[in-house]
Amino acid sequence: MSATAPAPGQMPPGQPPADAAVVAAAEQAEAERRAQIAARWSDACLAAALFALDPVAAGGINVRALPGPVRDLWLEFLRELLPPDEPFRRVPLHIADGRLLGGLDLAATLHAGRPVAERGLLAEADGGVVLLAMAERVARSTAAHLSAALDTQEVLVERDGITARTPTRFGVIALDEGANDEEQVPTTLKDRFAILLDLNDIPYNAAMPPDEDAASIQRARRRLPGVSVPEAMLEAICGTALALGVESLRASLFAQRIACAAAALGGRDVVEMDDVSAAARLVFAPRATRIPMPDPPEDQQPEEPPPPEENQDDEQQDDQTPEQDIDKPLEDVVLESAQAAIPDNLLAMLKMGALRSRSHSSGKSGASQSGSLRGRPAGTRRGEPGAGARLAVIDTLRAAAPWQRLRRAEREQQARLGSGGSDVLVEVRQDDFRITRYKQRSETTTIFVVDASGSAALHRLAEAKGAVELLLADCYVRRDRVAMVAFRGPGAELLLPPTRSLVRAKRSLAGLPGGGGTPLACGIDAAVELADGVQRRGGTPVVVLLTDGRANVSREGIGGRAQATEDALASARAFRVADLKALVVDMSPRPRPDAEKLAHEMGAVYLPLPHADAAALSGAVQAVA
Repeated sequence: MSATAPAPGQMPPGQPPADAAVVAAAEQAEAERRAQIAARWSDACLAAALFALDPVAAGGINVRALPGPVRDLWLEFLRELLPPDEPFRRVPLHIADGRLLGGLDLAATLHAGRPVAERGLLAEADGGVVLLAMAERVARSTAAHLSAALDTQEVLVERDGITARTPTRFGVIALDEGANDEEQVPTTLKDRFAILLDLNDIPYNAAMPPDEDAASIQRARRRLPGVSVPEAMLEAICGTALALGVESLRASLFAQRIACAAAALGGRDVVEMDDVSAAARLVFAPRATRIPMPDPPEDQQPEEPPPPEENQDDEQQDDQTPEQDIDKPLEDVVLESAQAAIPDNLLAMLKMGALRSRSHSSGKSGASQSGSLRGRPAGTRRGEPGAGARLAVIDTLRAAAPWQRLRRAEREQQARLGSGGSDVLVEVRQDDFRITRYKQRSETTTIFVVDASGSAALHRLAEAKGAVELLLADCYVRRDRVAMVAFRGPGAELLLPPTRSLVRAKRSLAGLPGGGGTPLACGIDAAVELADGVQRRGGTPVVVLLTDGRANVSREGIGGRAQATEDALASARAFRVADLKALVVDMSPRPRPDAEKLAHEMGAVYLPLPHADAAALSGAVQAVA
């Protein structure tokens, strides 16, 4: 009998059926991934259309994406939807307050001999759009001015002898180019933006042309003022916000506006469920702080029927049933639509939220320090040049310009009285002198305080060494220093002074033995002493304590768990008084309340990582620093 080939769709002889199942599962996963990417791009195009329809009502749109063809294509699509006659202004990263808000035009003032006001960029953008480049690095003053203008819809200028209020209404496109989760647009701005987009991980071949065009946007603009929102839709919007943990009231207002814009774009005069679902995906999903849990099962009804009031109860239930059948499915549908757009790593992001909330440097190392000698220019102040302070010539002339007419009249009067007075073009007096202020970041020193006692010391030391090496590898970019203190036996030892040298760190860490008692109080005291020295040199110390929190050696080097625990808590309270940033990493195989109590007394962040590796420790340290 001759062998026959397998029929199509059948498994060849000898091949296990598991291979076909694996291939089918991989193809299904790939299809789901492509569908998810297509849905994200479709929502991004819809967000661009809704923002172009009414930029002022939307407030702004935050686009998180690195520079690339996908972001350029999305921006090009948005520019095509905006009317060509509306202003479109680009805000540079380090724009001066005078150019942003307006103020005194120095050249025109010196030429005319009288104060001449200059129109600011925000006033020029009235009725249009402002593009904020590199929004994750925007200065706090610029973010505050933009937030105030979005709230009041006017620009208030009170500087250089000029006071003016200029009405302006505009929308903001913030380009967020943050490379990691620590680099974020200021919260004051993001809270005033309706839509938060993330275009990362969208391939260029998935960026298909959208369906909307400029003509459809113009038709929707004419229809938008007549769009109404039923009360049931408002309840669905508010219920979805509560279910997803969105606490800001601005988000609910923005969701209502986006739903109205979606209805107008779809040619409807009344907001429907699809419009609310789109608003939930664009407004609520990126702001979600929790994932809703399914409702618990309803309690079982009693076996015996209720007495005579059963009929009345049944009638009331019959009256309420239609409303519940209408409201509950509507809110569930909107909530499911928002959940589908929630990022997959939401839980991981929320887990590290407590660490990031303590970071005030927006991804940069060290605390900011102001001075008049070196650093990045940060405005001017009144003062005289000298002792290293530099004269700000332009700001000095700007301060003197509004007073030239009075000073010219004073000179003419002095000339008539014969008391002198010279004919000068611009008279600068001592009160007009302005010197430049500078701001610089102090370098961060991460101090590892490692419990080197006991049988598990080798594992903790290995993890600490890996974290030190990872941080040192990034020192040339972040300009950080790393130090290490180990405590075991009778006391603590400075194993590695603050350094950036990776070779020196490896040599110092290589020969440290483990074992002995746990003098926890000595380790904390050594960390406070080393951190105080770092602060005296102008640095910013961050202490990372790796321990299980169980002390058994006192400050005097004498064994005894009770006295050792009391000394450790006393040292922890002294650490808290020193007001230092700290992270307590509980390295126990099973976390116990000892380390958590120690972290509470120190005022530190508690992080139980029984199986932490070097990468996890490095990420946690950078989040705190």
